[in-house]
Amino acid sequence: MAGLVVVTGAFGYTGKYIAERLLSQGYRVRSLSRRRPETVRDRLTAAPLDFADRDGLINSLRGASVLFNTYWVRFPYGSATFEQAVANTERLLEAAVAAGVQRVVHISITNASVSSPLPYFRGKGLTEEAIIRSGLSYAVIRPTLIFGREDVLVNNIAWILRRVPIFGVPGSGDYRVQPVSVEDVADLAVVAGFRTDNVVQDAVGPEIFPFKGFIHMISAAVGSRARIVSVSPAVARVAVALISRLVNDVVLTSEELQGLMANLLVSSGPPTGQRRFSEWLTLYGGSLGLEYANELNRHYR
Repeated sequence: MAGLVVVTGAFGYTGKYIAERLLSQGYRVRSLSRRRPETVRDRLTAAPLDFADRDGLINSLRGASVLFNTYWVRFPYGSATFEQAVANTERLLEAAVAAGVQRVVHISITNASVSSPLPYFRGKGLTEEAIIRSGLSYAVIRPTLIFGREDVLVNNIAWILRRVPIFGVPGSGDYRVQPVSVEDVADLAVVAGFRTDNVVQDAVGPEIFPFKGFIHMISAAVGSRARIVSVSPAVARVAVALISRLVNDVVLTSEELQGLMANLLVSSGPPTGQRRFSEWLTLYGGSLGLEYANELNRHYR
């Protein structure tokens, strides 16, 4: 039996895949989660992810060799802001140091930068700096657009394509996206967790698509008859706002659109993932978009 590791959000999206791999290798896994699941698996325990409870965090982290951190917020909602997410991560890191954790693996994003004009990418950059300052041995994994069975963005693009006669792509659609499998992200994170060197590594798949081509691929996979056209970013934002009101969710933020159009979801380095989005889409396209995946329901309601 291997030792204890901690995963924030082991019942969520990326964290679940990381936890499954660790469990299969014999590790005991403790999840720090904002919501406690109804059931937990053997060798997987759950503790509250309460950033205001310093002693509770330390106790939950004590005895663990590695902390795998997937915590972040996709967009500001109520008291959940990017600034608060950075501060919360700093509290988590301080507790990890106090608990004697040896290493942290943090899930960030490609092109994170403290100088970014986009708060999401700037917040991720500030968090990376906090990790470096913490004194812990670290690995920062920087994925692009993550795809998988529980994915929100690709699923909801498919959901819209199944239901609208016209799908508007902001601008020319020539900006690129380099999707990476959630399984590849988890593989990279687990391997990085048991290295000893400090590393910052992009998690990117082997295929790069112009965004308009990406949409056409999804459309074909789900059998959509929607006409895919280029529209101005302003028109796209209005359309997204209308759909968001219809589904009572945040479908896509203006900042996410800006990051996409600025080619921030593409790496300048070589591919680090092996699974191809085109092959995955062939396997699972028929089930994509049958139901809408509501982000606010998942995390806040």
